[in-house]
Amino acid sequence: MKKVIITGGSGTVGTAFIQKYYKKFKFYNISRNESQISNLKNNFPEVKNYISDILNLDNLINIFESINPDIVIHSAALKHVNLAEENPTSAIETNIRGSLNIIRASIRAQVPITVGVSTDKACEPDNTYGYTKKIMEKMFMEHHNLKTKFVCTRFANIANSNGSVIPFWKNLKKQNNPLKLTSPKMNRLMFFKEASAKLIYDAYKFAETMEKPFILSNIMKTVNMLDLAKAISDKIDIIGLRPGEKLNETLVSKRELPYTKVYKDLVFIFNDITLDPRDNLQEEHSSLTAEKMTATEFKKLIE
Repeated sequence: MKKVIITGGSGTVGTAFIQKYYKKFKFYNISRNESQISNLKNNFPEVKNYISDILNLDNLINIFESINPDIVIHSAALKHVNLAEENPTSAIETNIRGSLNIIRASIRAQVPITVGVSTDKACEPDNTYGYTKKIMEKMFMEHHNLKTKFVCTRFANIANSNGSVIPFWKNLKKQNNPLKLTSPKMNRLMFFKEASAKLIYDAYKFAETMEKPFILSNIMKTVNMLDLAKAISDKIDIIGLRPGEKLNETLVSKRELPYTKVYKDLVFIFNDITLDPRDNLQEEHSSLTAEKMTATEFKKLIE
């Protein structure tokens, strides 16, 4: 059974991956939130947990070399856009220096495949969080080699994740308070926890046989946030955009199109322009251009 280290494994993405592939891999979690670690341990007792910070390189190297993992999934990050805007130094430390520490520890332990978890906010970034994740993507692509492979996944918004607006809105509804919406014109690409786990697994499987580094994403659907709010409650307050927020977000930009290759519902982004333009994604994939979710999918998001 292959051994998998997940940084931030007690968070939404890590827990989803562990839940989906619990019987397939031997899991080791590195995170620092004690309450989340306790919940993970209760739900998945076979997971070995390490309370550590990704900024502690010496400790990371010690953990990596003692486990000798086959795969590392790097999902630990400072993820909230507004908090990153208010605390840029902490965001840079965690998301850039912490990611570089993961790279160094993986190289030191000769980990065959390391998968980084990125975000649509890294595509054409204009906020602190997006810039830090863009740099993480570039660092992973730079350090890729056939002995220690580094690839990335690029996510959109995960429904009902930690910090997601959906559970926040549902709680406001339960308290009979109006939902807080930043703008009725805001649209977001969204997908489900199970899909995020599969995307990471797909990246790992493709990395086993592919020689080039890549960023892997999904074709996703878009949701208007006002429509989503109305599906939960008819009491809505418009509060305006928070620091760093955009009305629409792009998962694959127009500039990246020549570097893409589409395979089923997956999109690869490479460092080099692809040889056959017919393999390319044909238009940028964003919350404005993507297919809209149906009412049934709305209901599934909320539930």
